[in-house]
Parts: sequence; C-alpha cells; structure tokens
Amino acid sequence: MKLSARSLRRAMNLWPPYLFAGVRVLAIADDWRSARVALRLRRWNRNYVGTHFGGSLFAMTDPFWMLLALHRLGTDYLVWDKAGAIDFVAPGRADVYAEFTLDDAAVDALRAAAADGERVLRWFETEVKTADGELVARVRKQLYVRLKPRARGA
Repeated sequence: MKLSARSLRRAMNLWPPYLFAGVRVLAIADDWRSARVALRLRRWNRNYVGTHFGGSLFAMTDPFWMLLALHRLGTDYLVWDKAGAIDFVAPGRADVYAEFTLDDAAVDALRAAAADGERVLRWFETEVKTADGELVARVRKQLYVRLKPRARGA
C-alpha cells in the first residue's frame, strides 16, 4: 500500500489502537525523513499508579523507524521490524513526545550493507520525553533490511 505521508498520518490517527491509546501522529515529513508523535496522558490510558502505561509508550514508537526506512529505501528493499526494547527511565506524568529522523548517512549505510543481498540488522533509538525535555523512556528498534532478489538480478 502506497500512501502519501500526509494520508498515512491521518489514517494512523484514526487507527483504533492509536486513537484509543491517546497516541497522536503529529507529523510525517513528505520526504519520509522524520516523524513526530505524541502520547497524551488521559484518565483511560493511565496505569494503576496514574502514569503512562508502558505498552502505550512502546506502541507510540513502534512502526516509525520501519515506515521511514521502507519509504526512504524504496521498493527494491524488504524492511521489517525485527526486535524492540524499552527502558523506562522516569514515570510519565505528562504528555510525552517522540521524534524520529532517518538521515541520509543511515540510509546510505543500509543500502551499502544490503548491496550483496544479505540481511542487515540495524538498531535505531528514540527518546520519549515530556514537553519540558524530561526523559521518560528510551526505545530501541531493530530493523531487518534486505535487497529483494529481483532487485539484485537474481
């Protein structure tokens, strides 16, 4: 499915897992270089002690490295989420934000590493912070990237 960044942002904001968790996709750059996401703290998405539910903190960051890489690399590449980890640093007692930037150097490194058709596993990290800059969590996502067989002439 090929959607524009704007259309994907709108669709994700209506997607029930995000809509009901309080996740809001604020921006996806038209060139797929970056994205910004917010998680609003609401009565219905707090955990037992009144802070952000850890699953929602992870979910707010879940697809973005894969989506950015998929669109930046193009249709000649397979891109999947392979693994993920979250480190809870401080209790989230306010709205939180995560930003993702996939720079040209990272895209070039993925292309070079995948040029022979072998799989590439690469970790990306995102910090989840309050508007004041307080670090709430660090999320790591590992991407699987591989040049498709037809793209390498096989």
